[in-house]
Amino acid sequence: MGITKLSDLIRSSAPGAVSYKDISDYTGKVVALDTSVALNQFRTATPLFSPITGLFFRTLTFLEHDIKPVFVFDGTPPEEKTPVLERRAEAAGWSSPKRTGAASSQTRSCVELLKHLGVPVVQAPGDAEALCARMVRDGTADAVASEDMDTLPFGANVLVRQLNAKKDSEVIEYSLPKLLDKLQISHEELVDLCILLGCDYCDKIPGLGPSRALSLIQKHHTIEEVVLHVNRQTHPVPHFWKYKEARKIFLEAPQITVPELIWTEPDEEALVRFLCHTHRIREERVRHRMKTFRDNRENRREAREKEKAAGSNRQTRMEDFFRVTRKRDQPLEVPSSLGDTKKRRR
Repeated sequence: MGITKLSDLIRSSAPGAVSYKDISDYTGKVVALDTSVALNQFRTATPLFSPITGLFFRTLTFLEHDIKPVFVFDGTPPEEKTPVLERRAEAAGWSSPKRTGAASSQTRSCVELLKHLGVPVVQAPGDAEALCARMVRDGTADAVASEDMDTLPFGANVLVRQLNAKKDSEVIEYSLPKLLDKLQISHEELVDLCILLGCDYCDKIPGLGPSRALSLIQKHHTIEEVVLHVNRQTHPVPHFWKYKEARKIFLEAPQITVPELIWTEPDEEALVRFLCHTHRIREERVRHRMKTFRDNRENRREAREKEKAAGSNRQTRMEDFFRVTRKRDQPLEVPSSLGDTKKRRR
């Protein structure tokens, strides 16, 4: 679920925290991804195809743009998230044992696929989103790519949504520092705001809309103070409300040493064996996508080199121009009105 209506609130109250980019803007960047969010996206978008197929195609899209993806896998979820996970399982038609077994098998398949693609994976101790956010904060990654907005209260400085290669598709980038500045709140206050909006770890105060929740946090700063200033008749506070536990989950960084991240060239023959023999994907399809990947990557690299060279030549010509035309041996004529001009410019 992420954070209820947080993206709407940002668009209306802090549009300056959002920028719109192209996938090529992330060339050379390390991007951390929550694997479970990506797989759920594939299930929703292409229910007739295996999520493994979607992961294969999407990862090659990143690699052909020279983006460095690192996939983070969920560990044991916080106990506070159990009710949400049970509701999701029921909505998807899973029973708990079947869901657990399928997820375990799928995780192993994803790890093997990513190994053949030459992409690093990291196992989180808890929610993958929390570790993705920490990786950005400590400089291990440049951005988190996710459709879930809870990456922001977890503390990721840069959140990227819609990072795909669809035509006419804009990548949406959220800046946490700009968001806090525009809303005039601290990170801790943002966490309390997200709990009021609705998160995965506890109930929310019913009937409290995004604008009202924001104004209450801006004025009173903490949930403890907010509950003293809401109408309990129209906005009843949940019994045994675990907002403190939710706050702790958002604010406490995962305690884990992230291994060294190493990217290698995709192993086409291993991919063919894995995808075609194990997952019954047509070999022709895999070979064709690998060829397209190599061609696209090479073409993009050549285009970047030409653009870089052209920019260097333009800079050289400009420098030559200034060297020729500047007359260092002649004193500059200072207009008598210079002081007035400076004054006017101020």
